[in-house]
Amino acid sequence: MIYLYAKSIHIIFVICWMAGLFYIVRLFVYHAEAKQKSVGEYNVLHRQFQIMENRLWWVITTPSMYLTIIAGIVMLIVNPALLQAPWMHVKLCFVLALILYHFKCQQIIKNLALEKNQWNSSRLRMWNEVSTIILFAIVFIVVLKSAVNWVFGLVGLVSLAVILMIAIKMYKRYREKKSAQKD
Repeated sequence: MIYLYAKSIHIIFVICWMAGLFYIVRLFVYHAEAKQKSVGEYNVLHRQFQIMENRLWWVITTPSMYLTIIAGIVMLIVNPALLQAPWMHVKLCFVLALILYHFKCQQIIKNLALEKNQWNSSRLRMWNEVSTIILFAIVFIVVLKSAVNWVFGLVGLVSLAVILMIAIKMYKRYREKKSAQKD
């Protein structure tokens, strides 16, 4: 019964964590684009984005990450046989990648606050898709387990990444066209 409670908590906080990761990078995009505004507008937006980013990060996203990890560890302690499954090793590698992604986002928050951000909005849009790709990988690994044909899985992930990048580029062109028509 402990395993099922831990699994439920794990799923709930994975959803919260991912929602936070998806939204924080959207805030980064808007924060970076605020630089194109007048100095007065930028100063107001910069302060507001700092508040929004910090609240999202420290109240929702980071606690959700830790609760996800704790619940996952409880599941592994209660059912240590999971650690014998090869798919679990692959999943844990992707989880580690997601944790590294999380802390890179934390560094971006700090850089934006200090106005030392080096990333433009296009690069941040691409960065936003990294968590999507990791999420896809984890879900397919967990659902398909050993039935996963790793070659097809890898090809599928690479294809997803390429499709997402093409979609981002097309959206950028559309926005630039629309912006040019307004001028």
